[in-house]
Amino acid sequence: MNETINLIMLGRKKRRRRFILVTSLLTLIALLLSCAMLMLGNTIYPAQDVIRVLLGEEVQGATFAVGTIRFPRMVAGVFAGFAFGVGGYIFQTMLRNPLANPNVIGITAGSSAAAVFCIIVLHASNAVVSIASVVGGLTTVLVIFLLSKGTSFSIGRLILIGIGIQAMLNAIISYLLLIGQQHDLPTAMRWLSGSLNGVKMENLYPLIMVVLIFAPVLIVLGKRLDLLELGEQAATSLGINTDKTRFLLIISSVLIIALATATTGPIAFVAFLSGPIAKRLVGVGFSNIIPAGLVGIILVLASDLIGQFAFTSRYPVGVITGILGAPYLIYLLIRMNRKGDL
Repeated sequence: MNETINLIMLGRKKRRRRFILVTSLLTLIALLLSCAMLMLGNTIYPAQDVIRVLLGEEVQGATFAVGTIRFPRMVAGVFAGFAFGVGGYIFQTMLRNPLANPNVIGITAGSSAAAVFCIIVLHASNAVVSIASVVGGLTTVLVIFLLSKGTSFSIGRLILIGIGIQAMLNAIISYLLLIGQQHDLPTAMRWLSGSLNGVKMENLYPLIMVVLIFAPVLIVLGKRLDLLELGEQAATSLGINTDKTRFLLIISSVLIIALATATTGPIAFVAFLSGPIAKRLVGVGFSNIIPAGLVGIILVLASDLIGQFAFTSRYPVGVITGILGAPYLIYLLIRMNRKGDL
């Protein structure tokens, strides 16, 4: 008995060390990429100039480039990446399916359809577009869950209905783009591609506030989330109110995803990739919410740097993440089909 307990404790210590090591490395990489976002551009500024600007000093050239352009871009990438990473992991874990992420089941499509409608039809301001994007995402997830509820909750039914809703919303977006006026199309297309271009600090405060409020809620609910992954009956038998827990998880994750989408547009595949990468790096035994958020930050910042500097032309961050994520989606579909999960 004592030997078994010792083995369990030893395994737990190993998993804890691995969790701390991986989380620390991911944090370090995210910090290095954040520094690179501030230093690199048409003009490369040394670290001391960047620090002086961040401390409020006037540095010729650097004050505008770093303070007005690069710093908001970096902050947007950090908070949007964290939001997409955490939100995607929550849905994939809660629904026990790697396909059950906001991109695939239509939540980001709902936000996008509402935003494009405001841009193309209403010619609305950025503030109205952001609010409409959030409302569109919340409405979409409500419709999906109501349609998939039936007599009992079904993960498979939710995913299928979500994919159908996504297809319908994408058709609406395509129609709006066809009827839109020529001068509105670049704005809509730039928003749909997922981009950090032109982000202003005053537009980031809602996203920052929502992430700072709801991320701790999701982290606290992390243990319950792991129990939900065991299945409905197992979680209930362990004393978890599954309906209440699922509701809190959904509302919190949808809010941060919707605000991130409203700020940067739907950056493709970040929510889809972050959870599986974090789980592969950390393993099981600990909640991967924070590592998934860190992976999301790394994906967004690294992809934005690649899009800016790796090619002769500059590409929005969503184009690069789409190139990275599409092969994984194909691989996942093939693997699940072979297993009989599709």
